[in-house]
Amino acid sequence: MNRISGGGHGQRGFGHKHGGSILSVDYFAYASALRKWNASFKVVFAIISLLLCIILDNIYVSAVVILVMGYLTVVIGGLSFHHYISMMLIPIVFLIFGSIAIAAGFSLEPVGQYQFRVFHLFYIYCSDHSLLRAAGLILKALGAVSALYMMTLTTPLGELITVFRKAHVPKVIVELMNMIYRYIFIMMETHSRMKNSAESRLGYVDFRTSCYSFGQVASNLLIVSLKRGNDYYNALESRCYDGELRFLEEEKPVKGKQVVLAAAFVLVLLGIRILTGSC
Repeated sequence: MNRISGGGHGQRGFGHKHGGSILSVDYFAYASALRKWNASFKVVFAIISLLLCIILDNIYVSAVVILVMGYLTVVIGGLSFHHYISMMLIPIVFLIFGSIAIAAGFSLEPVGQYQFRVFHLFYIYCSDHSLLRAAGLILKALGAVSALYMMTLTTPLGELITVFRKAHVPKVIVELMNMIYRYIFIMMETHSRMKNSAESRLGYVDFRTSCYSFGQVASNLLIVSLKRGNDYYNALESRCYDGELRFLEEEKPVKGKQVVLAAAFVLVLLGIRILTGSC
């Protein structure tokens, strides 16, 4: 199984890395072994997994979804485990801080199973129930995120747009999604090039110089990005862009084995929910 990494040559990865995980998503999708799967099947499978993870509301179901989606993305798809974890850290950190408000409470009296007194003024407390509820929320959200990651890290944007068109999503929404996605790429790549240029000139050698370089990059980023965005749109119009982007569709039939395994996965999730109940 080839590993998709940010460096290297040939089939093992990409010749260069573009500015970080956000800018590498499309490259990972094109290099993924799961790109050979039918795009509509992957989208439907990811959405069903996401909905089951939320509706069934079970920590074991959420854990299984996280493991299976990670297995598909990393082991089957060939994405580097390091890159996958790096991308997952973004929602993990956000969820941890967001769940603190659910797990902990404030009181003037020592209540709950666990208390911490702050400056002899009030108590921060929590209980086993609140901790379990916060953990369940984190796992549920990570299960949903991992399902979406499986879809986006294995399916190029052009194929996703084709799926949305087949689903009769309004054309204006599809076009806006594609344009915004591409303009984010443009801005991130512009920032990466400007930062690399500043670093090559020792622009971040100390704190004072770093602040100056940051200000220069920030002040020019919008102007340069707008210029490149305008060039991108001019390039579209020069190729007879009429308000609708069309992509070459590759025939990727859904295999019976994939349908059987997907159905078995759904049945396993339902079975776990029935056996363990609401927890």
